[in-house]
Amino acid sequence: MLSKFAPRAFTAPVRYNAGAPLRAAFRPVMVARRTVTTDAASSHADKEDVPDSDDAPFQVKLSDEAFETYELDPPAYTLDTTKGELKKMYYDMVAVRRMEMAADRLYKEKKVRGFCHLCTGQEAVAVGIEHGIEKTDHIITAYRCHGFAMMRGGSVRSIIGELLGRREGIAHGKGGSMHMFSTGFYGGNGIVGAQVPVGAGIGFADQYLGKSSVTLSLYGDGASNQGQVFEAFNMAKLWNLPVIFACENNKYGMGTASARSSALPEYYKRGQFIPGLKINGMDVLAVKAAAEFGKQWCAAGKGPLVYEFVTYRYGGHSMSDPGTTYRTREEIQRMRSTNDPIAGLKLKILEWEVASEEELKAIDRKAREHVDEEVAAAEAMEAPHATQEVLYEDIYVKGSEPEFLRGRTPEENFYYPERPVQVPKSPAQT
Repeated sequence: MLSKFAPRAFTAPVRYNAGAPLRAAFRPVMVARRTVTTDAASSHADKEDVPDSDDAPFQVKLSDEAFETYELDPPAYTLDTTKGELKKMYYDMVAVRRMEMAADRLYKEKKVRGFCHLCTGQEAVAVGIEHGIEKTDHIITAYRCHGFAMMRGGSVRSIIGELLGRREGIAHGKGGSMHMFSTGFYGGNGIVGAQVPVGAGIGFADQYLGKSSVTLSLYGDGASNQGQVFEAFNMAKLWNLPVIFACENNKYGMGTASARSSALPEYYKRGQFIPGLKINGMDVLAVKAAAEFGKQWCAAGKGPLVYEFVTYRYGGHSMSDPGTTYRTREEIQRMRSTNDPIAGLKLKILEWEVASEEELKAIDRKAREHVDEEVAAAEAMEAPHATQEVLYEDIYVKGSEPEFLRGRTPEENFYYPERPVQVPKSPAQT
C-alpha cells in the first residue's frame, strides 16, 4: 500500500556510486594543448641579423607550433641557415612542382600510362629532408616518389624518361612512376607499407657495418595501419636501429579521411615504445630542423624515432582520381592560398630581404627553363624496341647470367651472350 501513495523518490532503489566523489577529487585539470600548424610562413628572423653574404649563417626562429612531441624533448626551435640555402630550397621546390606539372600534362596527353602519383603541395617534405641530411644517408618511400628521386640526385630527364617508359629512364623505363631508384634512394615502392620493413633492414645494415648513416623510411597515412609497419617498429626498437619512420600525413589515404580510417590518427604516437615527433610539413624550415634532429639522435645510438609530417596534396590520390569527391574544392583552394610551401618560403625570403622580387623571378625562370629543357629531352628519347634481350637484360648483372633463361617451351628459352661482367651506371644523373 505504501508504494501506491508514496512518492517515487521514496520507493525507487537508490543508486549510489561510491567512486564518484573520489573521481571528482582527482579529475585532471584540462590544459590547453599545443597543435601543430600547417602555416608555411610560420618561421621568424630579424632582417637586421641577415648577413650580406650568401654563405654566412644566421639564425631562424621556428614557430612554437612547429612540433608536437611524444615521449621526447622537442628539437631546438631555432635553425641555422644561409641566404644561399634558402634560395636553393626555393629553387628545389619550384623545380619539383614544375616537374610534377609536366608529368600531369604528359599523363593527360596519354604519353604516360599506368599509375601516376604526384606530390604537388608536399614539396617541402622531400626538399626539407634532403637539406637536413647527408648524401651518405638513405631514403625509402612509397609510390609518391618523384620529388624524392629528384632530390636524391635523379635528373628531371631520367625521371620523366622513366614515366615515358624510355631506356634512358631512371630505372631503364621498366619501373614507371612508382619504382624509381638513385644513389641512397631505394624507391618508390608500389606495395602499400612494404617499404617500411625494408627501411629497417637498411638501418640494420648500417648498424652492422658500423656506419653513422641514418635511414628515413617514409609511408603515407593510408599505410599506417599495415601490420608490417608495426613489426618494423618492434624490430627497430629491439635492435636500436638508426631509422626514422616518417608518416607523410596528407590527410587522406586515397579517398578516406585519416580520422575515418584510423582509431588513433596521431601517427607520431603509433610507435608506443618509440619516441615520436609531429612536424609542420608545409614549412620547409621546420622539416629541415626535424631531419637534422633525427640524424643527430640516431647517430648518437639512441635508436629509432617515429615522425609525422602534416602536409597536404592538392591533386587526387593518383591521376585517375579527381580529388574532389571526398573533399570540397573550397578546402583545396584554402590550402593552396594560405598554406602553400613555395609561397610561404617566398614570403619569408622577401620579408627577411634574402632576395628581391626580381631575384626570385630569375630563380623561378631558371627552374622552369631547366625543367622544360629536361622534359623536352625526355620526350625526344626513342621508344625501346620490344625484343627479348630488352625484356631479360635486368634480371642479372650483365656478364653474370646463366647460359639461358627458361621459357614456357624449349623454343622460348633465351640464351645470354658471353660477355665480361659490367656493373651498369645509374641513368639518374645526366
